[in-house]
Amino acid sequence: MPVTVWPVPAPQPGESMSNAMGIRLVHNLTHPSDLVVDLADGPQLARAIIAAHRRSHLQTVRSTGWGREAATLVVTGWPAHDAASPVEFFVRCRASLVPGGSVAVLLPHGDIITPADVIIAARQAGLAYLQHIVAADRPPQRGQHVQLHIHTDVLIMTHSAGNRGTDA
Repeated sequence: MPVTVWPVPAPQPGESMSNAMGIRLVHNLTHPSDLVVDLADGPQLARAIIAAHRRSHLQTVRSTGWGREAATLVVTGWPAHDAASPVEFFVRCRASLVPGGSVAVLLPHGDIITPADVIIAARQAGLAYLQHIVAADRPPQRGQHVQLHIHTDVLIMTHSAGNRGTDA
C-alpha cells in the first residue's frame, strides 16, 4: 500500500480539510479546466478550485446533485452524507468520473478499521485503490526521529477502465 506524507495543517473542527490540503488535492489530482465535485465540509476545496482555475458545481452540488458532466476528481469527507450505503455512494462516484478520474476520501486519523472498510466498498463499486496519503502538521525532519502528528488520512481511489469491481 503506497503511503505518502503531506505536511499540512489540521482542519478546523467541523471541516474536512485545511486550506493547504485543498490546494494540494486540486493541484496534484487535476489539470486546468478539469471538473471537481466538492462534497467536503467547509470552503477550503472551493477556494482551491477557484484559485487553480478548475471548474466545479460548487453551489449546486448539495442542492441539485452532481451534474451530468463527468468529473476528474470527487472529494468527500467520510461517512458520505447522501448515500444509503458506502457501496452505493462509490457506485455514484464511479458513474460521475471520467476514466482515470479519482475519488479522494478524507478520514480523521485514528480509526484503523475505517480505511479498510472504505477501500473494500470502493472496490465493490468498481473503483481501484490508488494511494494512501497521511496529512501531518509536523513534517518529518531528515536525520531526526520525530513522531508525526497525523490528523487526516486521505484515500485515493481511481476509475480504472479495467477494474469492474470485486467482492474483496
